[in-house]
Amino acid sequence: MTEPPASIDIEIRVRYAEVDPMGALHHSRYWVYFEMGRTELLRAQGAAYADLEREGVLFVVARCAAKFLQPARYDDLLVLTTRIVKMGAARIDHAYELKRKRDGLLLATAETTLACVGRDGQIRPIPESIRSPASKQG
Repeated sequence: MTEPPASIDIEIRVRYAEVDPMGALHHSRYWVYFEMGRTELLRAQGAAYADLEREGVLFVVARCAAKFLQPARYDDLLVLTTRIVKMGAARIDHAYELKRKRDGLLLATAETTLACVGRDGQIRPIPESIRSPASKQG
């Protein structure tokens, strides 16, 4: 049996509606891309966020930080790498690298901390069914 991945790469094409009047990807869109990366990493690990929500398991962003190094532009094909840095009893720390595919230029880096909560908003343990042995730490 193969180990679930602790990181994933996805490709994203910058759409015209996502750029600002200067032709650069608007900073708010990066967070949408990072969420796409987290969702696909969870799916690659054998879980779907929609199923977890139906079971009352929710993940909220407790902390986020980003460095925008170079602008992404309309029609750029990007590669987003999302990896789990640390998984605790009720939190997951992710790191992101967003690069332009054609030349590998690093455009942005980011980190997020997610907290696992129930429908009542109270912290709860991350279900064992989605915990990856490779990413369990602290």
